[in-house]
Amino acid sequence: MSNNGKDIYLPQTATVLKAQPMTKQEMFFEFKLDSGKALGHKPGQFAEICIPGIGEAPFGISNSPTSGNNFEMVVRKVGNVTAAMHNLKPGDKIGVRGPLGTDFRIDGELKGKDILFICGGIGLVPVRSAINYALDNRKDYGKLQILFGAKTPYDRLFTNELAEWEKREDVEFLETVDDTCGETWNACVGVITTLFSKIKVNTENLAVIICGPPVMYKFAIMGLHEMNVKDEQIIVSLERLMKCGVGKCGHCQINGLYTCQDGPVFKYSDVSSVREAI
Repeated sequence: MSNNGKDIYLPQTATVLKAQPMTKQEMFFEFKLDSGKALGHKPGQFAEICIPGIGEAPFGISNSPTSGNNFEMVVRKVGNVTAAMHNLKPGDKIGVRGPLGTDFRIDGELKGKDILFICGGIGLVPVRSAINYALDNRKDYGKLQILFGAKTPYDRLFTNELAEWEKREDVEFLETVDDTCGETWNACVGVITTLFSKIKVNTENLAVIICGPPVMYKFAIMGLHEMNVKDEQIIVSLERLMKCGVGKCGHCQINGLYTCQDGPVFKYSDVSSVREAI
């Protein structure tokens, strides 16, 4: 079985270039394939990271392919593999399988469209790849709007980039937090759908990309429907329960769909009637 001529069962070796804490739970990584080649991913795809003697797990790729040959990920510490990754240091070696899965179509059918990005928490990680791809090819797109929500100010990711997006005149960026935790906070407070009333969209030429915790999808999609956005205009990333990445283990099966093979990126119109998809 191959992907772009590569055996997706066989890991490539890569070296850790950066390992930096972003929050109490999340660690930012930059990797480089030892072959010197680019990973070859498209925004929205994922890769399997293998830690020898521990295991492997899938993670969304966070940087745009326009940023160079290296690839970036953000890893939340939740289990054995992620705990081992949090102990990695620059110079350490890992195994990589990928890129795997479907993508956001940002370099295809979304060209020429207005794009609304809706990101909740760690959902910003894979969507950041699409956002920066669009910004690096700004003339190819219409209006770009970014909505980002985090639990608290301490849980915000890529804070330097958030500040840059807010300053840009060719992007509309809004963010909110569920709880300020007593910190001074000049932006919105509340769930991400509270930002919907603050934006205007042209539904005739709109694509929406959503990624976040499961509960966010239900209410975000309800809000989009109230704005007359159609299901076929909504793109969702369902990075859930994936393990092997090649449709063999069955962990990610949703009825007849395999998230790792048929996704993780879907048009909402293709999964809206699939039980347990959202």
